Amino acid sequence: MKSPPNRTRDIERQAGYLKPEHCAPPPPYSGSNTMWFIRDSCGIVCGIITWFLVFYAQFVVVFVMLLPAKNVAYSFFNGVLFNGLAFLALASHAKAMCTDPGAVPKGNATKEFIESLQLKPGQVVYKCPKCCSIKPDRAHHCSVCKRCIKKMDHHCPWVNNCVGENNQKYFVLFTMYIALISFHALIMAAFHFIFCFEEDWTKCSSFSPPATVILIILLCFEGLLFLIFTAVMFGTQVHSICTDETGIEQLKKEERRWAKKSKWMNMKVVFGHPFSIAWLNPFATPDHGKADVYQYIV
Repeated sequence: MKSPPNRTRDIERQAGYLKPEHCAPPPPYSGSNTMWFIRDSCGIVCGIITWFLVFYAQFVVVFVMLLPAKNVAYSFFNGVLFNGLAFLALASHAKAMCTDPGAVPKGNATKEFIESLQLKPGQVVYKCPKCCSIKPDRAHHCSVCKRCIKKMDHHCPWVNNCVGENNQKYFVLFTMYIALISFHALIMAAFHFIFCFEEDWTKCSSFSPPATVILIILLCFEGLLFLIFTAVMFGTQVHSICTDETGIEQLKKEERRWAKKSKWMNMKVVFGHPFSIAWLNPFATPDHGKADVYQYIV
């Protein structure tokens, strides 16, 4: 006996079960200028902690390690590099947090909207019973955002947002820049300890020796922890992009119904077409160009 078809997704697979009369009319469109922000207390706290830790790292690097250094060129170069990467990390975090990840219009599963789709006989449509919207392929409902998100990978409390179709680039850049500044801080801390052991501790910092040691040890702990975490997250995100399979799709082992593209084309879908320095710029909105976001197997 054959097992029944997989019904693990939170959708209705037949138009007869849509029950559009149970859905209220969709809210009026608020315009593209409205900033996206999730009012989740846990996510807001995590976002504040993230910014605080970056500011702490900047304080220790600049005021404890670089300014007291005798080599002006060393201090200037590392100060510009570290603070530049920290600025890009915070900018990427802000963009990932305040960019609509690809939310499906809420409450559009109305009778009028369904009739306007002009569905063909036997055509399958999906409805999310939680936000009462017509769910596109590869969209999943987020219980925190309370919306269906296109190509949702996961909900990240550290950016207080879902990682989806429209903000995955910024999330990847955030993890990359945090990993880079963490590695850079660890290298500078190691050089500073070596310098202080060879010289008088009172000359290697404007703070007292005990305070200097505690501040740098805390920085090393923070840098090592975030380096491991963000480097792993960066690697998993790049792998997910190259295989064109989101974290939720991998977890649920959903059947692949979209056309397979090359890894390079998948990267262009997320970061923009064609390849340019804008891939590393959190202020540049990806231009998909010829990179088709959705290609399905017929």
